[in-house]
Amino acid sequence: MSKVVTPYEHQQGTKKEQVADMFNNISKTYDFLNHFMSLGIDIIWRKKAINELKKDKPQLILDVATGTGDFAFEALSILKPKKIIGVDISQGMLNIAEQKITKRNLSDKFEVKLGDSEKLPFGADEFDAVTVAYGVRNFENLESGLADIHRVLKPGGKAVVLEFSKPKVFPVKQLYKFYFNYITPGIGKLFSKDARAYSYLPESVEAFPDGKNFVALMDKAGFKHTKNRPLAFGICSIYTGVK
Repeated sequence: MSKVVTPYEHQQGTKKEQVADMFNNISKTYDFLNHFMSLGIDIIWRKKAINELKKDKPQLILDVATGTGDFAFEALSILKPKKIIGVDISQGMLNIAEQKITKRNLSDKFEVKLGDSEKLPFGADEFDAVTVAYGVRNFENLESGLADIHRVLKPGGKAVVLEFSKPKVFPVKQLYKFYFNYITPGIGKLFSKDARAYSYLPESVEAFPDGKNFVALMDKAGFKHTKNRPLAFGICSIYTGVK
């Protein structure tokens, strides 16, 4: 396994605790910076990931590491499920999600709760689908997290994971590295009170076991029919697996 990268190298606390602190710190600027730094392309990638569930028509969906809820709102709009439950370890992010839920009058369709993505507060075989958008690389123990996602899925249910990956093709690889390592932390410093969060982003992507390595971890967790679909020359990937 790759080494564990934490948001704050010289601070005490587990990766999990540090990730929660980091997202609490950046919650107010998170949505703006996300769309700004990806030039809005993250919205297109989200739609592609959600469309992986279209033919399955899931009625009860769990969105792990839901953050401010953007992925779940998009899933509600495209898939029209009966309900989505979002879980996150950052109360700051969930507070923003709750404000959006209230504003959009969607409390009967989307609820969020504080919870550990690797020890999900649900019984076995509960959900038709589980989604994770840009959250798995923040797991402290990736194998535990995938095993727990597998546990809460109903037999035949599908997991869809959207995550940054490392492009291999010239010149995309070089441009991507430059943008992620120099531009992203600079923008983060400018707009966020927690500049370290935006240095952690490229480091966590670099350390993440992407592509066939992540598919192998899904297989190990018990998923069948696992697939990896690279997007934008491998800047991002959609992983799917069935219980």
